[in-house]
Order: sequence, then structure tokens, then C-alpha cells
Amino acid sequence: MKRILSMMVCGCLAAGMLTGCGSRNNVADTAQEAGGAEEENTVEAVENTEVPGEETEPVEVKIWHDGDEAIMGKIEATVNEALKDQQISISFEKKSGLTDQLQLYGNDAANGPDLYFYAHDTLGTFVEMGIAAPISDVAGEDVFSGLLPMTVEAGTYKDVQYFMPVYFETLLFMYNKALWEGEVPETTEELYAYMEAHTDTGAGTYAVVNQHSTAYNVAPFINGFGGAVIDKNGQPGLNLAQTIEAVEYNKKFAALQADGDYNTVTTLFNEGKAAAIIGGPWLVSGIKEAGIDLGIKSLSDFKLPNGNGLAPFSGVQGVGVLKHAVDEKKDAIAQVLKVMAGREVGEALALGSNCAPANMEAYANPEVEANEMIIAIKETAETAQPMPNIPEMSVMWGPAEGLLAAVNKSGEDVKTAAERCQQDALTAIADMQ
Repeated sequence: MKRILSMMVCGCLAAGMLTGCGSRNNVADTAQEAGGAEEENTVEAVENTEVPGEETEPVEVKIWHDGDEAIMGKIEATVNEALKDQQISISFEKKSGLTDQLQLYGNDAANGPDLYFYAHDTLGTFVEMGIAAPISDVAGEDVFSGLLPMTVEAGTYKDVQYFMPVYFETLLFMYNKALWEGEVPETTEELYAYMEAHTDTGAGTYAVVNQHSTAYNVAPFINGFGGAVIDKNGQPGLNLAQTIEAVEYNKKFAALQADGDYNTVTTLFNEGKAAAIIGGPWLVSGIKEAGIDLGIKSLSDFKLPNGNGLAPFSGVQGVGVLKHAVDEKKDAIAQVLKVMAGREVGEALALGSNCAPANMEAYANPEVEANEMIIAIKETAETAQPMPNIPEMSVMWGPAEGLLAAVNKSGEDVKTAAERCQQDALTAIADMQ
């Protein structure tokens, strides 16, 4: 979850090079003095003159990523088609351990990339490394005008926009239509009542399964109650009254869910031992293989007792600009960002890879509009909160999940566990700094 055509690019580049070279001509036009020339046709070149309409040299924008090759291929093909007349092309290269690779080569113009494509929650780390340039260094604010506000927010670090969102994902309520009885509830209290009536923990059958002690999966409750794992200033929120209230509320749901990890709850759902699961798009391939008739509902549609909708974290995938590339390829990068933020890329990803686009216009496509999962993710953007993109978040998973495990698995008092885990979080942050 904290995860996701080179030949075509080469072809575009080769074509670009052929049309870009040899377009400059030397023009010789020497006037001869009367009686001074031995031959009437002898011409001496005296200056070079540019030919009107001369083509520009091809520009290749290199992008490193650590995601799904098929998704990157769709982006690459769409961008290159859109910019072929401008002789601008992009090429993706996959790098495992992308954060470490960028730490080594992020400021290396010769050996590093011009852009990187990654999840937004690494943004703060790259900014603090000194390798990321603000988007405003290459493009105007209008490039964000057609994007979902939540995705734009995800790319802001210390009030500066460093990231161009392309697509995003959230947790969803996913259910087996053959097993779920009646309508899916509208409130979490109604959902809990359904779980009580349709769960037999002794027999190993469940109404709803969730990774109830994983912070990412409990975040919809924490955020919905107004709590926080950590705030944008790097202050842990495990002992906030709202966080404590959310963890206490989640506890009764956890009691009716399997005590398992990702693989356990996924297997229960795929084997028909659970009618519903809280999960994301990454589960769909396994669900299809299991032959399940899948129904999907946005978590935002479930209202908490305080009237707020469940508010999961959102992971936004997009592109950042490296500082060295601003001076070298500013104009080309501006064009690349414009296309990546546009409707065409959004539609290509939605139709080809079931990705929820950051671009709002892409949802007007009838085929996209008919995709139940994509529309549910878009609806969830109403309440979803971007995963914190500050470096301190990287050390918060341990303390946050320590709190949930203590409460859900060991029966510890929520306030006592929250205070202890808050101190653990503060110590972890101090150690990393």
C-alpha cells in the first residue's frame, strides 16, 4: 500500500534527431566589384544566415520512478504523442530504492534524472535533501487549475508547491455482492450493527475485515474524529483527545474483525469467509482471480457519530522537478508538466490501469464515469487527507501501531497507551533529527 515503450521513446528521439539536424544553411551572396571578377559564377561565402522556420533541437526529459511499468508506459506514450511536434520527449527508467538513488544522483546533471515520479509522502525528504525545485520555477499556477484540490495539497511542503499530482488512491469499502445482505449502511453505527449480526468469530466468518491495528487502515477513524497521527509541523498526535476517542471507537470494530495482517484479511475476503474488506485498488487483481462479484462504496459515505465521514489517507502519485534541470530544460519540463496534468494522461490511466486521475476533466469521459472504483475514489477525495509528506512521518508508523496493538490486542487502557506511545514517537523523531 505504501507502494506502484522505451523502444517507442527511442523511435521518437531518433526521428526528432533526424528532423532537427541539418536545417541550418550557409548562404553566400557576394557582390563583385565591376571588372574585379575573373569568373561570373564565382561566389565567396561571407556570412551565415538562419533560415526562417528553423526546427529546434530535440529535448529528452529523463524521469526515474519506482512504480508500475505499465502505468509509466501509458504516461510516456501519451506525453510523447502530445509533444512530438515540439520535439520534446520523456523516458522513464525504473530504479529500486529510488530515495537512496536520488540522494546519490539528485544533483548530478550528467548521471541523474531531470524529474522523478513517486508517491507524494516522500516529498519532504527530497526537499530537505536540497534536490527538489518548486514547480513555480518552471511553470505557472495555472497548471494546477484542473486538478482535484486534495491532490494539489499533497504536493505542498512548507507552503511551497514541489509536486505535480497525476493520479491517486485511497482505501475503499469493498464487498462481495453475493455475500452482502441488503443495502450497505450509511453510518458507522449501522455498519457495526450489521457486523454484530453477521460475524461468527468462532467459525472464522466475518462481515467486515480490516487491518485493525495498522495505522494506515485505522486512519479513516482517526482523521474523521479530528485526531492525527502527526501534524504538518511534525508534532505527533497520538495523545490528542480526538485520537484517543477514535482509537476507543475503533476498538469495538476490531473485536469483530480477524486479528490478522494484510495477507490474512485479504485471504479471508478472497476465500469468501468475509463479506467485505477495507482495502484499496491494489486488491482488485486478486479479487478478480477469485471470481468475486465486487461492489465498492466510498468510505466518505459512512458517517461517524460526530457527523463527519470516514477520512482515509490518500496516496498521490506524481512528478517532482530536480533543481539542476530547471536551468537546463525549463521550457521542455514546463510542457511535460502541462501534459501530465492534463485530461489525456488522466483518461489514459483511468481507462488502461484503473487509476483515479488528479485531473477533474478526465471524469467526464463516459467510460471513466462508469468505473465504479474510480468514481468511489474520486468521491473519497472529499474527506481524504493526503498522507503527511514530512520526513518525521517515516518514524511514526511504529509508535502509532504500538498504540493500536496495545489497545486492540492486549486490552490496555487507551489513554495510558496513548501517552506512552506519544513519548515513543517524540523520542523517535528526536533520534532521526
